[in-house]
Amino acid sequence: MIEFSPPDITEKEIEEVCGVLRSGWITTGAKTAGFEEKIAAYIGCSRGVCTSSATTALELVLQRLGIGVGDEVIIPAYTYTATAAAVLHTGAVPVIADVGENGYNITAESIADLLTERTAAVIAVDIGGVMCDYSALRKILVQNRVQNAKNNDIMELYGRPILIADGAHSFGSASDGKISGNGADITCFSFHAVKNLTTAEGGCIVWREKENLDSEKLRRELKTMSLHGQTKDAGEKSALGGWEYDILLPGWKCNMTDIQAAIGIAQLERYGEMLQKRKKICQIYDSVFAGRVETLPHSGENFESNRHLYMVNVGGDEARRNGIVQAMAERGVCCNVHFKPLPLLTAYKNLGFSEDACPNAIRRYCGEISLPIHGKMTEEDAQYVAETLLDCLK
Repeated sequence: MIEFSPPDITEKEIEEVCGVLRSGWITTGAKTAGFEEKIAAYIGCSRGVCTSSATTALELVLQRLGIGVGDEVIIPAYTYTATAAAVLHTGAVPVIADVGENGYNITAESIADLLTERTAAVIAVDIGGVMCDYSALRKILVQNRVQNAKNNDIMELYGRPILIADGAHSFGSASDGKISGNGADITCFSFHAVKNLTTAEGGCIVWREKENLDSEKLRRELKTMSLHGQTKDAGEKSALGGWEYDILLPGWKCNMTDIQAAIGIAQLERYGEMLQKRKKICQIYDSVFAGRVETLPHSGENFESNRHLYMVNVGGDEARRNGIVQAMAERGVCCNVHFKPLPLLTAYKNLGFSEDACPNAIRRYCGEISLPIHGKMTEEDAQYVAETLLDCLK
């Protein structure tokens, strides 16, 4: 059996975790702070705030922006529920945008007609690790200048809807000379178990520097929000005589622990090597499929993906696609499908999301198959997967 995406864990990660367990301090502390600094350095930004997941990272960002009842947030129809759920948890209305005819990401054209005076933010999703065109998305927001500031300091500073990247798939990707984390105004990453870089569960918020944006103040605010709104973290409270604290707001509980951060630190040290392994698997797939199967391009003149997903599109309807996935399973290859567009899911049907709003997303989904790609695969595994797919397509 060739698994779809098991975590790439080595003795380095195990040693880091054991060190934390032996230290006597396992919740948020020095390791988490160190991981945040390393992420910021890797991306080339000044600050990072780690969270329990990308979903909670998105929700914290929306809450900090003051987005809520009466606001609209444009999101892709082609995404996982987390993108929409984060919006709904604030009380705002998610407005779904279609994808381009031949891709999986939203475009400036697909959001242009959805912008209204109620639009507070746009959340773009980097499907498969391929970054959205953030320059084009930002340009359309600036051109329209629709503003919904709601007396929020950050939104007033931008004077337009905030451009947020759901970068759950794109840590380490690059486009237009900018590594993911520098494309949108604010980016939220995922370090879930199936991601290229994992902390088992976890996420991180980073943002672009902007004149008059106090990054250190924003970092402190997000850290406070992530831990009940408490003025002291667990380490400060545990210091001799340091028990007293205040609650500045009824916050959330979505901090990352030092155990998780320890895994991430070891993963980040290996990340260049891990990306090269994925690139090699992609090259084998690309070679076998050239001119025979439609694939998601992972590199081009101005972009380089982290190759989080290897997505092929076999066309046709769901029944045909599902039959191919089953045939691959019978040959020992575990495949996946990314993603069911939101209007196909019961929760979002009940909210009135319509397939008519996203015909491209529905069509693309019907033919999409995600093939195994991970650091434990051998070149022989990749060759077998590719040849098996071609055989199942006959």
